[in-house]
Amino acid sequence: MPKYYDITGNKVTETQSSDCQILVFANPDENEKKQLVQNYLIDEHTLNSALDPEETSRLEFEPDHIAMIFKRPKNYSAQDRLQFKVASMGMFLYKNRLIIVVSEEIPLFVGKQFVTVSSLTGVFLKLIYNSIYHYLEHLRVINMISDEIENKITTSMENKYLLHLFSLEKSLVYYINAINSNGFVFEKLRNNGAKIGFSEKELETLDDIIIENSQCMRQAEIYSNILGGLMDARASIVNNNLNLLMKTLNLITIGIMVPTFVVSAFSMNVSIPLQHHPFAFWIIMGMAVASVVGTIYYWRYKKW
Repeated sequence: MPKYYDITGNKVTETQSSDCQILVFANPDENEKKQLVQNYLIDEHTLNSALDPEETSRLEFEPDHIAMIFKRPKNYSAQDRLQFKVASMGMFLYKNRLIIVVSEEIPLFVGKQFVTVSSLTGVFLKLIYNSIYHYLEHLRVINMISDEIENKITTSMENKYLLHLFSLEKSLVYYINAINSNGFVFEKLRNNGAKIGFSEKELETLDDIIIENSQCMRQAEIYSNILGGLMDARASIVNNNLNLLMKTLNLITIGIMVPTFVVSAFSMNVSIPLQHHPFAFWIIMGMAVASVVGTIYYWRYKKW
């Protein structure tokens, strides 16, 4: 079911009239797709591209509208298991109408970007701006999660943290590819700004979008490099943890064996010194304790 919006009082407000300025189709069914193709002359292949998460970003000029497919971050859910995914979004800008096609129900006209809106081209650009902020928010979350995992893998030898890191790194690869693909489309928009009908202020906004997208790209690359380094370092950390564990177990074993040897030597079923001494038991226990103390001092001297 499409949603209808108008620009009234410098704000985007929902309306019940189909004769509106902005139409939003969230995961349209076959009848709605047919309506878009027949009534609004949207190319069927371009329409399907707007719903395909694997589609690359692109900008096309049709006789009565421009069609832009770009990548946006998909809303995260617990079922994604630390995989941050991307989705496609289609915007079809006519002279007096803007049609938006998305694959899921998402809040579109929220945030500080939509405090003041005066034109369809302004809404068009602000939706792009919002998607970049959405990327930045996800990148901040990914960085926080990676910091938490980094603290845990220093003492853990479980594989689940390695799998978490792999999921985050995979997400960043998708993000970098999507942001880079969007960047080419934004550059094309800037080069054709006069043809599309952007005002001088909107062209400045588009310049800001290109800069923000570039900075977002660099930030994603930095986080990806950090995660890549973490994954390489984790193997060394696990090996080191295993070595420390084996060292501790060996020290415990040796610490138990030394006094055991002393006691065993005096418990043999043969004639031994001190067997008739009245304090033989305490002398043997003292020798066992002395052997433990001597072993500990030897370890410390060798700095083991």
